[in-house]
Amino acid sequence: MKNILKTALTGILISASLVSCQSDMTSLNEDPKHPSTLPSENLLATALFQSSYYMDNPSVNFNNYRFFTQQWAEGQYPQETQYDLVTRNQPRNHFNRMYVYSLNNIRQAKENLKKEVETEDIRTNKLATLEIEEIFIWENLVDTFGDVPYSEAFKPNEILTPKYDDAKTIYIDLIKRIDAAIATIKPSVKGYAPITGDYSGDLVYSGNMPKWIKFANSVKLRLGINLADVDPTLAKATVESAIAGGVIASEEDAYKFKYDGNTFSNPVFDNLVASNRDDFVPSEIVINTMNSLSDPRMEKWFTKVGEIYKGGVFGELNDPYSDFSHLNNYFRSSTTASNLLSYTEVNFLKAEAAARGYTAGGTAVDLYATAVTSSMKENGVADAAIDAYLAANPYNAVNWKQSIGVQAWIAMFNKGFACWNFTRRLDNPTLVNPPKSNLSSVPYRMPYSDQEYVLNGANVNAAASKIGGDKATTKLFWDKF
Repeated sequence: MKNILKTALTGILISASLVSCQSDMTSLNEDPKHPSTLPSENLLATALFQSSYYMDNPSVNFNNYRFFTQQWAEGQYPQETQYDLVTRNQPRNHFNRMYVYSLNNIRQAKENLKKEVETEDIRTNKLATLEIEEIFIWENLVDTFGDVPYSEAFKPNEILTPKYDDAKTIYIDLIKRIDAAIATIKPSVKGYAPITGDYSGDLVYSGNMPKWIKFANSVKLRLGINLADVDPTLAKATVESAIAGGVIASEEDAYKFKYDGNTFSNPVFDNLVASNRDDFVPSEIVINTMNSLSDPRMEKWFTKVGEIYKGGVFGELNDPYSDFSHLNNYFRSSTTASNLLSYTEVNFLKAEAAARGYTAGGTAVDLYATAVTSSMKENGVADAAIDAYLAANPYNAVNWKQSIGVQAWIAMFNKGFACWNFTRRLDNPTLVNPPKSNLSSVPYRMPYSDQEYVLNGANVNAAASKIGGDKATTKLFWDKF
């Protein structure tokens, strides 16, 4: 893995401009150890690392998902929990990581794959892998920003200033693309399988195509659930089709990017341990909620101050650091994988689907219990403690949004983007805008990159006008309530 990533990362930024030799004469000058055209597996590895690391990154300079869901509080510098998204240019940084460092490499990998010598079945599976990963990144962009450049993106020879496509239109196209990609897959044939050693360019599933099918259907499930309040008919059809097709069914199926802990480390480790940043603490919102539910995951996740768990006040300066509970060693390992679409998330999505009246493979009561149980087991909680917790915190069919919303919010702790989808869609738990906030409400989207106003001004201004203003408080198309 280390060697593949080292090689793959040499393709960042320059990958879109690399070309093959144009004649036999120019080929005489080629260095076989440093090819002018990067193998598609190297580009895939780069995209997987970049997208995973930066979707999961808790840095104040990037996505701030953990602050949007108010699960982390800050110590000495509370600007980000006061929703200052300007000083550190988080929208620009996340936009560039997803487009330039992630999607760009996937698009170039698709082009380079055409020139590589493969059997047709392997090539088909590799292309499906690239397509599914690209769709996953697009989903993150749309659910972070809303309308984004899509149909005209990555056409530098034709269009230098791409238009912003309607977010729902992108959603519909992504669902179609998932179905088309799955239909091409040869399950008995490997995709980007390891050639030597234990790793290939596919640093998530190592070429296991049945797992890519489950992942693709799980992305489709996420898209379908998000449509529930804006297009119930399409949502139901999409969700039921995804579940029938087979979604992530165990923690072994989860979409996890694994770190070697040496050359590449988990982003939480990098921010909390390697950088010696004594600034992030669990918020009192998380601590108080879990305390009130007698949640056994607390001892796995947090340290105590004296004999109690004590969270930081969200949106306020929480200094000194030693006065508050800290994230336990459970989150501080350099090798902890970025679990970006977990078995637990899929179970909560299925429970929500059942609560909405969809066919989801079980009742809402049973799927809720399965979801809570999978989170507890993921975090090493004993069976007896799980049974006691479920008995004390049963599913509430009358207020199912609160039941599922609060439990999903807890279970998605340290899975910031997934958590933000639940809180926006279900409006539970109720997140209160901090008194010193720079916004008029909690964030519902990330504003557009400031660089877009310089480089693509007409189109980004048109997009901002269409959605009612380029503000963090403007809701996405699917966030209707």
